[in-house]
Amino acid sequence: MSIAENKKAFHDYFIEERFEAGLVLEGWEAKAIRAGRSNLKESYVVLKGAEVFLIGCHISPLTTASTHVHTDPTRSRKLLLNKKEINKLIGSVERAGYALVPLDLHFKRGRIKLEIGLAKGKKQYDKRETEKQRDWDREKARLMRSKV
Repeated sequence: MSIAENKKAFHDYFIEERFEAGLVLEGWEAKAIRAGRSNLKESYVVLKGAEVFLIGCHISPLTTASTHVHTDPTRSRKLLLNKKEINKLIGSVERAGYALVPLDLHFKRGRIKLEIGLAKGKKQYDKRETEKQRDWDREKARLMRSKV
């Protein structure tokens, strides 16, 4: 079940490979995400040493959160991946010029997971071509429906 999607990522990047990562969250963050108060629009993933972090993800605190907890809605959150996956990401990002983009925040067996994508940036003409193809597919579907 999806909680938040980053639709802009598919517009700006070619997604080559996907990885699923766990998140290190505080209690108030988990409650807020379950209430649907998260946003991935301007977030990105960075590698620091041998660790992976999600930066810029906005999680709005609930009004019922404890008064003694200091909430920071855009703090950087550590992502949990296997060592082999982290090494693959490091190699791809540093040598091949790929970017790491958050795609989808979802539940899996009661836990909150983040799907990240290994992505190459699109040029402006690629974006226009994708939009033309999408419009043509829509038009084809419309024509097929009208013939039936």
